Amino acid sequence: MITVVGSINMDLVVGTERFPKQGETVLGNLYTTVPGGKGANQAVAAARLGDQVHMVGAVGSDAFGTQLLKGLEAEQIDTQGVKKTDGASGIANILLSEGDNRIIVVPGANHELTTADIDAQKTVIEKSSMVILQLELPIGVVEYTLQLARELGVPTILNPAPAGGFTGAMKQADFLTPNETEAQELFGENWELELERYPNRMVVTLGKNGARYFDGEQHVTVEGYPTQAVDTTGAGDTFNGALAVALVEGSEFKEAVRFANAAASLSVEKFGAQGGMPNRPEVVSRMEAAK
Repeated sequence: MITVVGSINMDLVVGTERFPKQGETVLGNLYTTVPGGKGANQAVAAARLGDQVHMVGAVGSDAFGTQLLKGLEAEQIDTQGVKKTDGASGIANILLSEGDNRIIVVPGANHELTTADIDAQKTVIEKSSMVILQLELPIGVVEYTLQLARELGVPTILNPAPAGGFTGAMKQADFLTPNETEAQELFGENWELELERYPNRMVVTLGKNGARYFDGEQHVTVEGYPTQAVDTTGAGDTFNGALAVALVEGSEFKEAVRFANAAASLSVEKFGAQGGMPNRPEVVSRMEAAK
């Protein structure tokens, strides 16, 4: 079982032919609402790839909260660890243009998750094969969960996004998965040297160019898969969910990264953070086609 401790948002998606400049107004060509949040996205990605997933997080008492819970349950995700607050659910305002995105997150209920809520899930965490976290929750809750998982002997994946909340205490995560922009923010322009401090533990995702890590002897680039991007929202979350599934199943690190790359490449071919997340046969088919 994989436990995801993370954000649950409703994505408010707007499409436009080009991003507006500062102070400029442009016309949009799309508006829709779709379930998101980095935590929920990673949970859905892992569930579709065949693992049992337990979600820990918070939603509001609004209509979005009800929709978000129903969406997770439809993916066969255990939501007993999701609390319902009196306020509003978290939202992400996502602007799409030419296959790229810019995102503003308003945490809402996500920031009402507490360490007491984590303690209430201690038995579930202890039974887990992996815990996945991100940084869209209160930082103290993330640190506390990492410490608890370590005390319980449960491995963790920390996706340090948004990177601005990263603290030194978070280096105790077993695996770190920043993208290239986040790696630069965390470790500077020479982030590749930082990989050498985390052999087979830190992997930096490079979008269509795959991912990079250090295996203890050399730097390894695991190539990406050719894809026609429609919406890149959620690609990194798909990578993290897939990486967790592969590691839990006992894959060697390079093979786990390759599996995650394949899943991420499929996720960008459809609209919505969760809309394009693939199932196991689709990932296997893409990997076999590339051999």
